[in-house]
Amino acid sequence: MLEPKTIEAIADELVEAGRTRTPVPRLTARYPEMTVEDSYAVQQLWRRRNEDAGRTLVGRKIGLTSKAMQAATGITEPDYGAIFDDMVLETGCSVEWDRYTHPRVEVELAFVLKDGLKGPGVTIFDVLKATDYVVPALEILDSRIEMEGRTIVDTISDNAAMGAMVIGGNPVKPHAVDLRWVSAILYKNQTVEETGVAAGVLDHPANGVHWLANKIAAHGDALKAGDIILAGSFTRPMWVYKGDTVHADYGPLGSVTCRFE
Repeated sequence: MLEPKTIEAIADELVEAGRTRTPVPRLTARYPEMTVEDSYAVQQLWRRRNEDAGRTLVGRKIGLTSKAMQAATGITEPDYGAIFDDMVLETGCSVEWDRYTHPRVEVELAFVLKDGLKGPGVTIFDVLKATDYVVPALEILDSRIEMEGRTIVDTISDNAAMGAMVIGGNPVKPHAVDLRWVSAILYKNQTVEETGVAAGVLDHPANGVHWLANKIAAHGDALKAGDIILAGSFTRPMWVYKGDTVHADYGPLGSVTCRFE
């Protein structure tokens, strides 16, 4: 476990990295003894620093929900990060590519809650009952820590690599469709790059949400009415560059589009 002073120093370093858009050297290279608990402590302090600076917490993202991503990172459970108000963009938007480091895009579903969820003991049925609607979303991954050789400890400290999200398409009530079978085709510049089915997220995208509610309960935290929960990607991350147009077609649920300028 790291000293509180070290955790504070890392959190401040990451706030600065977000401001200057200059990634810091990998934490695990500098603090090999750093644990997952340490990295959540860093993230929590980083979040507090951002809230103190005027950003508003509007939800959470869940990452590492697919077996493939878990195998790649050597961890057996998902991770999570904070979503601030200025991270939520709308379909058709123009995204400033330079605002992010190594931006990548993933295809997801976002759950918008009408009731709060407080663990422990939250189930998938509680999640479906508490959800106002589910809506297509793209996640833009960012990196405030250098990418090469990153581990789960680096990623969690880095707010689970959350950069921004783009919401669009048709919001649906959670019981109106079989959420496991929601599928999407991801295009970059009119070329199909990825396809995926939402069951790739822990067999049901709502599973990540109840995992999250129970996980943050241990930190005295809970999900609130109105929160947006990005439930996890069902495609691999796709690299994007200046000038790229990204389009995700969710069939009956509509589509989400953005362009990187």
